[in-house]
Amino acid sequence: MYSTSRKPRPSILLIGASRGLGAAMSAEFLKRGWSVVGTVRGNARTELHDLADANGGCVEIEQLDITEQEQIFALHDRLSGRSFDILFVNAGTANTHQHETIADVSTEEFLRVMLTNALAPMRVVEALQDLVPANGLIGVMSSGQGSIASNEKGGHEVYRGSKSALNQYMRSYAARHAGETRALMLLAPGWIRTALGGPEAPCSLEEAIPDIVNVLLLKRGRPGLEYLDRMGRTVPW
Repeated sequence: MYSTSRKPRPSILLIGASRGLGAAMSAEFLKRGWSVVGTVRGNARTELHDLADANGGCVEIEQLDITEQEQIFALHDRLSGRSFDILFVNAGTANTHQHETIADVSTEEFLRVMLTNALAPMRVVEALQDLVPANGLIGVMSSGQGSIASNEKGGHEVYRGSKSALNQYMRSYAARHAGETRALMLLAPGWIRTALGGPEAPCSLEEAIPDIVNVLLLKRGRPGLEYLDRMGRTVPW
């Protein structure tokens, strides 16, 4: 007699999945047989809602503004008792005027970018880590611009600094969790044509997303923190 039971679909909890990279990552994981729980900010309809309509039962949508700590705790409460093979924090932002130097940017704008790109992602990791099993992966979207060693041309100073701070905080998290078997990743996706990357970026979402998902899947089962680009190459700290 043959068993009619099916192997459960692997699952990803994707923070910041409403559009751009997050929505495209969700679509790619669905193509590969995964289920997706993705977060959106606010009540407006998004690309993720379209994916949910087209993939009945395989996409769940949760509301989350990662800059609001109470909302992070509330999301944890709603998902308590569940397990995700991957937790990936994609949400991020840039300062409105990218040409501004650190001396030019307003205090309010600096705090907004640092909160969204450095503090809030780590709050998500700390709050939701228990939803990821010992053989799972916790990843955060960084940037090659967060690399201090590679910064030879300057520019985009506020954004660069926020991603460098994120890298440092994730490294501290990894040090506190040394010896655990979970895989940890900072991902530098490259310059991609999105609302954040702009129209001049050399790489389309269609070109980049399969590589991004590949490197996440290949990192599973490799404990410890790595800072990788979308081709799986180590990015200098």
